[in-house]
Amino acid sequence: MPNEATRAGQVLVAGGTGGLGTAVVRELLAAGHGVTATWLVEDERERSEAEIGVHERLAFVEADLTTEDGAAQAVGAADSLAAVVNLVGGFTSGPLTHETEVAEFDRMLAVNLRPGILLARAAMPRFLEAGGGAYVGVSARPALRPFSGGAPYTIAKAAVLAFVQALDADYRQRGIRCNAILPSVIDTPANRRAQPGADHSSWVPPAEIARVVRFLVSDESAPISGAAVPVYGRA
Repeated sequence: MPNEATRAGQVLVAGGTGGLGTAVVRELLAAGHGVTATWLVEDERERSEAEIGVHERLAFVEADLTTEDGAAQAVGAADSLAAVVNLVGGFTSGPLTHETEVAEFDRMLAVNLRPGILLARAAMPRFLEAGGGAYVGVSARPALRPFSGGAPYTIAKAAVLAFVQALDADYRQRGIRCNAILPSVIDTPANRRAQPGADHSSWVPPAEIARVVRFLVSDESAPISGAAVPVYGRA
């Protein structure tokens, strides 16, 4: 049955000013959604605003989503909250596990997993009150296909996937759909700078991932919850 709350309300895009976030915000606006996008780095917000332009259905909110107060502030800034899209995360690669400091594992969990937990804790009561909603988290292909030197990142993204599926177990019967997307390498300017010699043609463009996100928060995906959706491009 179509989710009226998703149709009528706002979508909170956490990390909405990054390379993927800007594409997701643009896609959601084009589909008619109202969007609240979080930011933490002022240069990113200014770039995102310049790319998207002034829009009456778009609001930006500054929030540190690794804190309970920041997550509550972000969720509270979205009127008639219908969906949360959490794009906050970080990447690392380096030495083998026995050569990697435990602090690096902690850091990856803090930046990739903690924001999603805090956002869900703040958002789920509002979804329950509204009678439904949608939550989309971003895991990654290494959660299923690890790479050498990436144990902290792999574990953190696997934890994100497990958390989203745990949310599905908790809330599916209550009309709240929880899904995860699993990108490979996203074709953003930052990733191109970090890997200038890579085959960029095999990377997945942010706009293509954004269309998948738009689908997952829309009524079109009403039967889908608990899914791990690969968005690998040709990589």
